[in-house]
Amino acid sequence: MAARAEPDAGPGAGTGRVAAVVLTGAPATGKSTLGRLLARHLGAALVDQDVATGPLLDVVRRLVGVDDLDDARLAGLTRSARYEVLAAVAVDNLRAGVPVVLVAPYTSERNDPAAWSRLERRLAAAGGAPVLAWLSLDPHEILRRLRERDAARDRPKLADPDAYLRVLARLAAEPATPHLALRADEDPAVLVSRVLEAVRP
Repeated sequence: MAARAEPDAGPGAGTGRVAAVVLTGAPATGKSTLGRLLARHLGAALVDQDVATGPLLDVVRRLVGVDDLDDARLAGLTRSARYEVLAAVAVDNLRAGVPVVLVAPYTSERNDPAAWSRLERRLAAAGGAPVLAWLSLDPHEILRRLRERDAARDRPKLADPDAYLRVLARLAAEPATPHLALRADEDPAVLVSRVLEAVRP
């Protein structure tokens, strides 16, 4: 039986600060998979937006009669609350000395330095050492992965592939905020190593 991996020291080891990894990227870039691997290595709380807010989002989705998560009617009602859940759970864990791995698109935070600065300061004030890690992938490969996983939440995107490719082209733009760039088609073990290097002091 394989030995269980011991958690790696987070950033600021010996200074009272622990890892606060913010994983961002387009759909189907492997954020959840990488998040689970990182949480295991860091001994961190994994806070995935889909898991943490999905059930309540489904309630709102049925109430407004919208299936597409990116539809402005649904996103406008829920985005702030969904991201506040992630931040609040992260802060509670960091105050308890527990590293965190946050998984969500974080589109505003990666494109707006002021939005990232607000989140970064909040995580740091709770004892975290924040790192924004961005997973990138060719838009056509993202489309292929979305078709392959065939999730109900992706079907509105796939209804007009050409239009969604244009959206993905915008999402593929390099973040405007300081970040660790990761190629989503690299071996997961390599990606984990790169993030762990970034979060060590």
